[in-house]
Amino acid sequence: MNVLLYLVPAALCLGLVGLAAFMWSLRSGQYDDLDGAAVRVLSDDDLADAPGAAGRG
Repeated sequence: MNVLLYLVPAALCLGLVGLAAFMWSLRSGQYDDLDGAAVRVLSDDDLADAPGAAGRG
């Protein structure tokens, strides 16, 4: 039963650390554009600027 005196505060501290990390990620804009990165991966715009791109295609 004495182990609960250590586990409960440890669990609360870990939960608060996780909540603080989540709030920081919200404020820093990590979740602003979820679809933009997925679409940006599929674009071939950077191939025209790459060296040696003239021989491709």
